[in-house]
Amino acid sequence: MAKQPSNRRQKQGIQILKQKGLQAIVLGAAMLLIPPLFASSSILKTLVSALRTPAWLALGIGVLLLGAYAIVKRMAVKTDDSTEGVAHTPSPAKSRGRLKLIEPTLAATAEPTRPTSSPTPASTWSPAVFAAIEWRRFEAVCEALFAQAGYTTRAQLHGADGGVDIWLHTADKEKPVAVVQCKHWQGKPVGVKEIRKFFGVMASHKLQRGIYATTSTYTEDAQQFATANGIAAMDGPALLAMIAKRTPEQQQALLAVAREGEYWKPTCASCGVKMLERTPSKGGAAFWGCSSYPRCKSVLRMRTTQ
Repeated sequence: MAKQPSNRRQKQGIQILKQKGLQAIVLGAAMLLIPPLFASSSILKTLVSALRTPAWLALGIGVLLLGAYAIVKRMAVKTDDSTEGVAHTPSPAKSRGRLKLIEPTLAATAEPTRPTSSPTPASTWSPAVFAAIEWRRFEAVCEALFAQAGYTTRAQLHGADGGVDIWLHTADKEKPVAVVQCKHWQGKPVGVKEIRKFFGVMASHKLQRGIYATTSTYTEDAQQFATANGIAAMDGPALLAMIAKRTPEQQQALLAVAREGEYWKPTCASCGVKMLERTPSKGGAAFWGCSSYPRCKSVLRMRTTQ
């Protein structure tokens, strides 16, 4: 909790060593060089002789302080370098200074649990397929599914999506006829808050139709709000039922989309690149970190599953 102030005090202490060392050297040099310029009498010559010992002492202290400054600074740099390569997320209460690993900020919107190696791919559609793929593969499956239904689709690949993951167009209309929001959640139901927000997105684009697709389920009030406001709330079973109505060839095509590339490895929602397995330098649970670190510090919690 107090790591940031501690780092600041450490840096201040290092700078004090440097400052005091320079002051001691300047003082010692002044005591050696300036008095002889004015030593026109025997009394002043005696004073100059008396100042030599403290002058050399001040110079020695200055050299020692600067040496200590160089050593401490080098140790501090090594400590900072040991934390590089590990993605961190800043605490909301402490957005400045050294970043520390905390609960991932994206864990609520992206799939937080992925196996660290490729699982055995499923050969047929089932809930296990949704559980095995990451959030970006789920969006790609939804896009392919609606394309099979006859829509022309346009996906928002990464970055700020404005609440829209897929735009649906028909051949006879230039403007989109509906928008799709995809939520790859496991175990956590989609609540009415998320559906209300999606309805606001529809209204901002002056659309009366929207599709909310999730691998999870919906709360009762979320389902009621969706039904009352022109939103097709499709949960995991509903999506599997829709897939089951496709031809065997179409189902296999969708399965190929789901299993494309490293389908189990999460994609960074900010950069659109695959994340890498990271291990904290001071120990602890492994986590997913953006491969663009340190430019992007997005992280996801990892819980090893097979």
